[in-house]
Amino acid sequence: MAAASGARAVGRRSRRLFDIFVAEVPWTVSSKELKEYFSQFGSVQRCQLPFDKDTGFHRRYCWIKFSTPQDVQNVFQKDSHILEGAKLAIKQEPQRRRSQRKNWSE
Repeated sequence: MAAASGARAVGRRSRRLFDIFVAEVPWTVSSKELKEYFSQFGSVQRCQLPFDKDTGFHRRYCWIKFSTPQDVQNVFQKDSHILEGAKLAIKQEPQRRRSQRKNWSE
């Protein structure tokens, strides 16, 4: 049981490692296409595009992790991001310090 709660804690921590959150992703866009698009701004380490297990479609949002903070700034220097005719909504993920993390063992 302790291993399961430890795995959940690691999952929560890993989400905090992403630099940007992207919403309004068109249904027809894949994680590979998202990675290719965002690679024009810098080196993309990871793209997480969650799928709905009931419908089989992705949930129209994703998280992107870049190699450097400059790569992230490059994304925000462009006014709008359009993929397959749809404007993406992009938000920077807040950087949390250890002191700001909630203690899940309470």
